Amino acid sequence: PRLKYRCPHKKHVDNRGNLRISCHMKRPTLLSRITLGIILWLYRRQGWTISGHAPDTRKCVLLGFPHSTNWDFIFFLGVVHQLGIKPSFMGKVSLFRWPMTRFMHDMGGIPVDRSRKGDYVSAVAREFGLRDDLSLVMAPEGTRSGAKGWRSGFYYIAYKAGVPIVPAWVDHENKRGGIGPAIMPCGDYAADLAKIADFYSSVLPGNPRVAQIQKGIVQ
Repeated sequence: PRLKYRCPHKKHVDNRGNLRISCHMKRPTLLSRITLGIILWLYRRQGWTISGHAPDTRKCVLLGFPHSTNWDFIFFLGVVHQLGIKPSFMGKVSLFRWPMTRFMHDMGGIPVDRSRKGDYVSAVAREFGLRDDLSLVMAPEGTRSGAKGWRSGFYYIAYKAGVPIVPAWVDHENKRGGIGPAIMPCGDYAADLAKIADFYSSVLPGNPRVAQIQKGIVQ
């Protein structure tokens, strides 16, 4: 797959001779500011309680869990915004076509052209090496039902990029959410997944979605 970054950016070479890319987005459009304002208003009026703090790193893979409703986006965006995190997400390149191009970039979107053959994991991991800041949000369940278990792509992206995995969570029933400790992947998927499962078990006790994580460890 090919990643297409069309946001204004500045290229420079660091002290080690590596190419770096820093995005310098213009001020979000009026539509983007209004949309974000509405999303945050919907979030704040619910009176959610937040725990944890922003990760002490400028690059990470941020897990969004559980993914059970279309409202997840609103509450998750509210949580990370409250904690001072500027999230990014991957999206099909078709979603970034005019007239949605600027809006999608304003929301933190990164277009991916999946029609091109290639190693998606390696392509995304390389972008971490090019960027000064990237908090990439991924939903490891893939679908809202969560029936198919977790996809491992998030893990291998973080591992190849050498960035930590940060588990974030939302609890709609109790209107709670937060950010957990950063977990640096060691290359042992089952071992690191067990750490992630332990964290989610502590903040979401009895949640059946956590069982899907534990199932992945066994497999």
